[in-house]
Amino acid sequence: MILFYYLVVFPISRMPWWMVYGFSDFLYWTGYKIFRYRTRVVNTNLKKSFPEKSAAEIKDIRRKFYRHFCDVMLEGIKMQTMTAEELAVKQTVSNPEIVDHLFEQGKGLIICTGHYNNWEYVATGINPWFKHQTLGIYHQFKSEFFERKMLEARSKTGMLLVSRKAIREGFFKEHKDPYAIFFGVDQSPTIAKKVYWMEFLNQETPVAFGAEKYAKERNYAVVFAKNEKVKRGHYCMTLEILTEDPLNTAHGEITELHHKTLEKIIQERPEYWLWSHKRWKRKRKAGE
Repeated sequence: MILFYYLVVFPISRMPWWMVYGFSDFLYWTGYKIFRYRTRVVNTNLKKSFPEKSAAEIKDIRRKFYRHFCDVMLEGIKMQTMTAEELAVKQTVSNPEIVDHLFEQGKGLIICTGHYNNWEYVATGINPWFKHQTLGIYHQFKSEFFERKMLEARSKTGMLLVSRKAIREGFFKEHKDPYAIFFGVDQSPTIAKKVYWMEFLNQETPVAFGAEKYAKERNYAVVFAKNEKVKRGHYCMTLEILTEDPLNTAHGEITELHHKTLEKIIQERPEYWLWSHKRWKRKRKAGE
């Protein structure tokens, strides 16, 4: 795996942008047009999510998705050696000031987003735009080498990265700062026992409850980050405050709210969501 990094990942990350996008076009034609990478999964997901759309409309979304998906994968590799200054140009935030008053009140944030547009740019590039210290919680890797490389890339603009193990061992008991905690809310909880079931994109869907759990435990405001594609390789994030008073919400209300916000965004421009993952392979069992 270390050899793969230095023979494949690192050289791609050092390519000029015109070559990166040329390689992305090549991957599109080979991965999608020739090898049909996960097209069965993508087709199934699209047809179930948009039963009202025609076969031609589904095909058009699928084609646009693969074009964008190849760009995002190559942009993620390129990010390994991008500077913080370059990333600040590629990933901007249109209205960071709307959460300044929460920082001044000493109140933290839960930042919700999904695997929409370039989620790697969002996770890595948001810290300089906030007065809050941003924080990401991650699963530890089996490979120490790749975990170190991930931490180096993701923390280059100042985001604090904390492992789930450190969280379980009491990180927040020792650190009382008003953080802005980043959550990718559309993770597929295939193993977790505690999930929230809801209707999402016309399908019964198990969703992770972590964002709501942390918001209520820490009395943090909940914000949704909508990331829009400005042009190839450039994105702009817009913040929307979903609630500043999580303790006065019903069980599941925050989870429903941020997923319905994400759902609306996906329905507007579906080609920018990650359709190639098996989002709905878990089915509800009796008693769940």
